[in-house]
Formats: sequence, structure tokens, C-alpha cells
Amino acid sequence: MSRKYDDLFDMAKKRISSGGRKDEVLTALCHLLKEEVEHYDWVGIYTADSRKKELKLGPFAGELTEHIKIPFGKGICGQVAMNHRTFVSQDVASEPNYLSCSPWVKSEIVVPIMKNGKFVAQLDIDSHTKASIDEDDVLFLEALCKELAVLF
Repeated sequence: MSRKYDDLFDMAKKRISSGGRKDEVLTALCHLLKEEVEHYDWVGIYTADSRKKELKLGPFAGELTEHIKIPFGKGICGQVAMNHRTFVSQDVASEPNYLSCSPWVKSEIVVPIMKNGKFVAQLDIDSHTKASIDEDDVLFLEALCKELAVLF
């Protein structure tokens, strides 16, 4: 991970290990990321319901979204739920499988959260700036999601 996010990663780890209730910790973390990273305009956690094959919106920071439940396979989030790989779109308008949450969203990153090899949730971040997600973001968020797994 790049030095760019070292302090933020340390702050996030402290929140994760604070011993608070899961939803409180996740809410605080979503707000921390949104407040500390200029190009993170919406930050949310979707939890996996493998039995129903759908994602359910959990804690988030940003505008309300109509996407409270997303079937596996639908949209970028649903795609990540199926393949368990980080997905970055520098221009969501170019994505044929994109579910629009807001007309202002230009870029998105979705990172799976795995626990003991099982997909349990994902971190979804929208940006109002086109091409705003770089390799530092990917490395930081993937490392963060490994830490988040303890909460699930």
C-alpha cells in the first residue's frame, strides 16, 4: 500500500478494532472514508445473502440510494458478488451492466470482503469525478477490506 493512505488506514484499523457494534463501526468507517478522501462521494457496505443470492445495503455515507437490494450478477455490485474480484470503473457511463445510483456518479470501485474464503460483503465507493480511482485507492481499499472481514 502507498504511503498516501497510511494514516487513514491506521485510523480505520482503530475503528475496526474498537469493540463497538458492527453497524456502528461500519457507519463510522463509511463516514471516515467519505470525509477524508476528497473523491469518495458515496461510501457503503452491501452484505451478502447467499441463500437469496442478493446484496443488502448496510451502513453508508452519502445520498440515499434506491438500490437497497441488488441481485447477484446485476450491476457492478452484483458482478463482484459473483466473481469476488475488485472492479474499478473510471467511467460508469461506459459500463453496460451499471446500475445508476445518481446522475453525478462518474467513477466507482467495488471491493469484495471475504471471510475464510467466503464472500460476505463488499465495499462500494462512488465518485463524482471521472477517472478518479487510482492504484493507490485499489491497494488501500483491498487491504482495508481484509481488515473488515473480522466484523462479519
